[in-house]
Amino acid sequence: MVFGFAVFILLTITQTTYGQLFQDTIAVNLVRQGFDHIYRQEFNDAEEILTRINQIYPGHPATYLYKAIIIYYQEYPLIPSNPRFKAFEYQLRTSIRVCEAKPGWLDDPEKLLIDFCSRGLLMLCYNENGMTNEVISIAFSTYKCVKKSFKYKDVYPDFCYFTGLYNYYREAYPEHHPVYRAIAALFPHGDRQAGLKDLQKAAENGIMLKAEAYSILSWIYMYYEKNYPEALKYSRGISEKFPSNMLFRVELVKNLLLVNNFEEAEKVIPQSGNIHEPYFRGQTALYNAFIQEKKYQNYSQASKLYQEGVNAMKTFGVRGQYLADYGTDGLKRVKALQKSRGPIE
Repeated sequence: MVFGFAVFILLTITQTTYGQLFQDTIAVNLVRQGFDHIYRQEFNDAEEILTRINQIYPGHPATYLYKAIIIYYQEYPLIPSNPRFKAFEYQLRTSIRVCEAKPGWLDDPEKLLIDFCSRGLLMLCYNENGMTNEVISIAFSTYKCVKKSFKYKDVYPDFCYFTGLYNYYREAYPEHHPVYRAIAALFPHGDRQAGLKDLQKAAENGIMLKAEAYSILSWIYMYYEKNYPEALKYSRGISEKFPSNMLFRVELVKNLLLVNNFEEAEKVIPQSGNIHEPYFRGQTALYNAFIQEKKYQNYSQASKLYQEGVNAMKTFGVRGQYLADYGTDGLKRVKALQKSRGPIE
């Protein structure tokens, strides 16, 4: 998920001090408005906000972060072969460079947040694409931002998002991804339960990162904790708030299937033929295939949909590999059932 879209909106619409930001009703309302534009995929409106910010604060590091986030969502999933991938990297690295241009930037909450968000989004995209070396190269220098975040979390609940991520993933990630064990050992230990509590605080009380906290909690409970009912609470919450966002929609469908709620999944899942983006069209084909297999035992239709999904996911390289594997496993199951029992039409 994207790190801290609304952070930079709030920090660039006013030059008030850290303590005054949260007493500015107009500023907070603008944060929520900008947040909604991104997650509702209203990119023209998002670009208009960028134009306004550039007019007021030309060259501000937040403007580079903002542009990178727009690129990330417009092109989702953003993969290295995409012509805009380099532009995405340039925007974030420029944001980091501008933030760190003057001594003492770590003690400036505005620059700390923008820098942290830029680094976080860059590492997220690299990790999604299996670019381990690039993740590691940024991780070392990012830890200084993490340490400072703990200083502010009791004053500003959105910082709980960052402290929660560190506490949880410092312990959980190397367990699930052994390639990172050596690098994780160089950082202080975290606390999985403390991390979950911090993320829940951000989801409940955050001004800017509520949606991010909901999304990451859904992901953690689904993929790491294997607590599907708890994950469903968060995936349903974020999808209902932003029903036009396909990323949130397909995660909800996946979560519903994991708790065997086929009826609701069928109501929520869109028809793949109505989806323009091939990545989400492929995903919906896979989940519809699972429904055909498990609920209806229509193995012929399931096989067709699994193959459609696998073909779509293979075009997205590392980013789509785990979904292609999911479809391949489904095809194997269906073919075995067809061989032993024959299709039930």
